[in-house]
Formats: sequence, structure tokens, C-alpha cells
Amino acid sequence: MNRPTLFAHGAGAGSSSPWMRAWADRLAAALGAPVRRFDYPYMAAGRKAPDRLPKLLVAHGEALDGLLAGGERGGAVLIGKSMGSRVGCHLAVERPADVAALVCLGYPLRAPKGSLRDEVLLALETPVLFVQGTRDPLCPLDALAAVRPRMRAPSALHVVETGNHSLEITRGHTKATGVTQEDADAAAVAAIVAFLAEHAPA
Repeated sequence: MNRPTLFAHGAGAGSSSPWMRAWADRLAAALGAPVRRFDYPYMAAGRKAPDRLPKLLVAHGEALDGLLAGGERGGAVLIGKSMGSRVGCHLAVERPADVAALVCLGYPLRAPKGSLRDEVLLALETPVLFVQGTRDPLCPLDALAAVRPRMRAPSALHVVETGNHSLEITRGHTKATGVTQEDADAAAVAAIVAFLAEHAPA
């Protein structure tokens, strides 16, 4: 998979966080291509509160422009952690020709106040993979299961058993099954590779 790949961070930690670095490294190794990370303006400026969606969307679009400056055709793969995945979905709706596929790691389907944020998913036409933990309060799997049949875009789901919003599994799950965090991460990466091979081949 040689498509250009852009990786957006979540609301609370930037592109250089250990979580983002580790996931970028394992994705790059599995995909056989560089995975570019970037920071949204508020994070680059050292602020804690995220910018509003329009500003996030502009910054994400500028990062995509930089990624595609080499003249690659057919669109990039947008991977995002939580908020970054939601902004990536909005960007794919605005610029479908520039986005070949989406990978959402812990998609924030529910807003902090509890409302369902499914409008952008229903507007999507770009193939999307959701990688979700069963303990993620921001994306109850039953709520996602109700949204997916209403989507126009092809979608797939990889479930991380006992995974939280950052896809971290419990010690109890490891003790009961023998599945380690490294095993869970490897299974998620394998699902991503298979999804992109089907929906965004080079």
C-alpha cells in the first residue's frame, strides 16, 4: 500500500505523544510507507482547548495539501485518533477526490454531552474502517451498529475486546485469554492493512 497516509491526533495529546508515535511506527511498518503526523493549531500553540471544527478542518486540509504536493493521484489515506478521525471524515466529505479511505481509531460518535454525532458519517461516500474498543464510552458499539446501515459509504468495524477509547485492553482480559496489548494492536493493524488493500489499493 503506497498511498500517502496522514495521521491526525486526538483532542488531548499531539502528534508527538508516545501513543501517536507508536501507532505511526507500527502502521508505517505494516503499510510499507511513511505515515505523516501533524498538529492542529491549538496543539502547536500549546493550548489545551481544541479549536472549533472550521479551524481544525482548514488545518487538516492544509496538511493534506502538503502530503499531496508530490503529485500523487487517487487520494490519500486519512487515519485519525478520536477527534482527528472525525475531522478527517468532514474533510473527506468536502474533498472526496483527495481521500481514498478513512481509518478511525476510537471514533467519537457521542459528543461529551451525550448527543449523537452521526451527520458526517451519513454524508460520507469514502470507505471507512472503525477500530473501536468495547469499553469506549464515546462510541457505544450498539449506537455505531445502528448508524452503519444508514451510511452510504462502505464501512467496516474491527472490535478491540475490552479496549478503551485509546484501544488499551484490560489486564483481566489478558489474564483470561492470554491476549496481550501487543497482540491486540497487531490484530488492529492487520485489520487496517486488509481494509486498505480492499478499498484503497495502490
